[in-house]
Amino acid sequence: MKAVQDSLLAPSRFKAWEPLLWLLAFAAPWAVPGHALIVNEIAIVALFALSLDLILGYAGVVSLGHAAFFGFGAYTAALFAKLVMPDPLTGLLVGMAGATVLGAVCSLTILRGSDLTRLMVTLGMALILLELANKLDWLTGGSDGLQGVVMGPVLGRFEFDLMGQTAAWYSLSVLLGLFVLARRWVHSPLGATLKALRDNPLRAMAIGIDVQLRLAVVYTVAAGVAGAAGALLAQTSGFASLDVFALDRSADVMLMLVIGGVGWLYGGVLGAVVFKLLHDVISGITPQYWTFWIGLFLVVLVLVGRDRLLKPWSWFGKPKAHGDSA
Repeated sequence: MKAVQDSLLAPSRFKAWEPLLWLLAFAAPWAVPGHALIVNEIAIVALFALSLDLILGYAGVVSLGHAAFFGFGAYTAALFAKLVMPDPLTGLLVGMAGATVLGAVCSLTILRGSDLTRLMVTLGMALILLELANKLDWLTGGSDGLQGVVMGPVLGRFEFDLMGQTAAWYSLSVLLGLFVLARRWVHSPLGATLKALRDNPLRAMAIGIDVQLRLAVVYTVAAGVAGAAGALLAQTSGFASLDVFALDRSADVMLMLVIGGVGWLYGGVLGAVVFKLLHDVISGITPQYWTFWIGLFLVVLVLVGRDRLLKPWSWFGKPKAHGDSA
């Protein structure tokens, strides 16, 4: 029995190389302080991509409105800091809680219909929240954004600095903590049932799995993780604007998963690193046409194949994911 339990838990345990990888990530803001802000951005979008992978890669739910939870977490954390208290950790929990409640409500809208229906419903939810944030300018600042968000020190000791080092370490710490929890969760019995309903919902229903309950749970959890990413963005930038609800934010995180791979939590992290670095480098060379080069990279990625194009990353030990043909 113990041998069976160990074999089931093995995928959720850290491999020998993984602590080194995370140590390098945490060392980056200190080693290259001039790039601490980009490290912070990568950590935030990696957490956002991880949240989308929970519903797309493990439950098979396609969403073009995942920015709804990201933006709701951002505005909730920013308003909490401005109107209640500036403690970052408390604000992070409040932002996560708000996005989780929103996810629980929105999960009722994805339980029926086809993938196309879910795609339109999720997109519609993000557009509704975008318009609400624009109209409620007395609360959100409208098109000018919510300004004047001042955060207190992390744990009462670490002040946010202009170089972005504290912000980077703060975001990386949250990313690591939620990554570990998410990996334990997807490799639990509940995670196994999610993969079963992703592969064949009718067969999963036939063997007694409550498909609707599982979809509602994973959608709610993913919304909370996306809300944490949004809260981190608002806290580390001191600003929340309407673009946190924008369609291109949902599209960008989808592209990150296309680059990194779905059904593999490191796929979101890898995709975020590649996407943000490409964005930073290419936009520095050709600011007007950087989207063309990103599009060309995606076409080559699909035609050539991710495994061959990103061969240096093969030591990550990525398993073959469902529907992952790129």
